[in-house]
Amino acid sequence: MGSNLVFMPECHSTNTLALQLCQQSSTPEGTLVITNNQTAGRGQRGNAWEAEPGKNLTLSLILKPVFLNLKDQFFLNMIISLGVYDYFITKKITDIHIKWPNDVMAGNKKLCGILIENQIQGSQFVHSVAGMGININQQHFGVGTATSLHMITGIQYTLQDELELLLQKIEARYLRLRQNALDKIKNDYLAVLYWKGKNHLFSSNGQNFSGTIVGIDDTGRLKVQREDNAVQVFDLKEISYVQ
Repeated sequence: MGSNLVFMPECHSTNTLALQLCQQSSTPEGTLVITNNQTAGRGQRGNAWEAEPGKNLTLSLILKPVFLNLKDQFFLNMIISLGVYDYFITKKITDIHIKWPNDVMAGNKKLCGILIENQIQGSQFVHSVAGMGININQQHFGVGTATSLHMITGIQYTLQDELELLLQKIEARYLRLRQNALDKIKNDYLAVLYWKGKNHLFSSNGQNFSGTIVGIDDTGRLKVQREDNAVQVFDLKEISYVQ
């Protein structure tokens, strides 16, 4: 991971640039696209990603998971978010969880957003781009739901050192995926899933309801048990967290 590095002082979106590089057959797996200033970062649900220039890690990794069955594509979300989770755990921060599908949280605040975009041809993957915005040294955010390593620990981090450690953790998780350790990956993901096993308020189709996250199904959809004990599954844009 990262042995082939493409650095842009400024770009609209590292994912967009990485997707363009994927069209070149000479682009090797593990290529890292990174920038100091992402001006139009994209998040889940079409949201924008806010990042102060030079303060955080904004990057995209090009993967070629041709070994993976299409039905298992959610495992890419799991191993990337677990790799980021493993990185944050080295900082001795407590209360780190993965919010389905792949945000990384410290308490109730977001430390990292992830956007994975796949290109599929026929019945197999051609490539996958995993974009990450990881809040490292930023101290002020336009929303109250975000935080950074510096805000939690008070430490000023060297981005290059943090990048190297992050890539090591992601590569280790990706290698487990290549080894087909699917049960282990899923169990690790469920063990750190945000709000799992606790009753909370959700919203779907404009209606709030109480429920408990009980897991994910075979395609990665979120399984929520309602108060009447019925278990319902939700896709990405079908449910939101309320409180």
